[in-house]
Amino acid sequence: MIVNVIADLIGPLHGGEMLLTFLATSAVFSAVLIVVLMPLLQRYALARPNARSSHRVPTPQGGGMAVVAAAALPAVILLLLFGTDFKFYWGSGRSLLPILGVFPSVIVLAILGAIDDIRPLPVLPRFLLQGLAVAAVVAPLTFTGNTILPVPAWIEFAILLFAGLWFVNLVNFMDGLDWITVAEMVPITAFIAFIGFAGFGPIRALPSPVAIMAACLCGALIGFAPFNKPVARLFLGDVGSLPIGLLVGWMLLELANAGALAAAILLPLYYLMDATITLFRRLARGEKVWEAHRSHFYQQATNNGYSALAVSAHVFALNILLAGLAAISIASPSLMVQFACVLAGVILVSALLFRFSKPRLEIAR
Repeated sequence: MIVNVIADLIGPLHGGEMLLTFLATSAVFSAVLIVVLMPLLQRYALARPNARSSHRVPTPQGGGMAVVAAAALPAVILLLLFGTDFKFYWGSGRSLLPILGVFPSVIVLAILGAIDDIRPLPVLPRFLLQGLAVAAVVAPLTFTGNTILPVPAWIEFAILLFAGLWFVNLVNFMDGLDWITVAEMVPITAFIAFIGFAGFGPIRALPSPVAIMAACLCGALIGFAPFNKPVARLFLGDVGSLPIGLLVGWMLLELANAGALAAAILLPLYYLMDATITLFRRLARGEKVWEAHRSHFYQQATNNGYSALAVSAHVFALNILLAGLAAISIASPSLMVQFACVLAGVILVSALLFRFSKPRLEIAR
């Protein structure tokens, strides 16, 4: 009976209406969960400022619990209720196997992050569990014929495992400023949801769970945004940043597998370049790269006269431009156009990183 009611509600909706329905539902769900959880987070999950923090007063963290729950539950419910019988949900006809590793891995990383928020874990077991979670997502995609790279499956698996592990951690590293994760991830998830629901351009259709998950995560982050706006009353915490990194990494992997590798590179390019360049600079200085620090470009920007709001606004605007380049790369099958789009993206991100690395008054002169 419940299945029939939900099917009757969803059935008449067109792609755009369905997209907005998932987005709005997750946004409201996320905001309500945060209001319910806030007293507990204020009591048990305070992030106290230290020399490497961007905040100045103790602030509750753990808002990611609400964001991840509001993003994942709608997709899980649809999968459990409809499975392969819900044609829109899995309209591509592909096996359900690739998605079966996603939700358990999200739960593992959320639990790992929650523990780490309360009491930091040793580096080795933390990375081992992260690696297992990423492997559970990558392996079904790699070993079921859904190859992206022209290499043997085991080599592709190793490459994607390393890339996925790095992406999960860089999302965690970059979540160090009010609204910056919202400014980064809302444009990415909105873009993936749009092209998945609208069937944009000549791209092969994205599996419907990817589009639904993107819409739900986008909505959940929008519901979280009012609580995280500068000056933030709530942080995501590792319980949010780690699983969000895994979910978005999975979406980008599916996007690349659907024939849009250039778009999958362009959409997260700011986070990729900021975190990766910072990593290599710290390695060159002989620093312990797993320890907290304040040398990311967005952190330099706050030291150079930019407010948290200004930094996040710059990142959001850049991501809109990157999404535009991603759309162009999908619309054109030409390798030259796709290369030009990626190059233009690298130039745009490099310009913002340079701007963040210099005092604001010096730039203004």
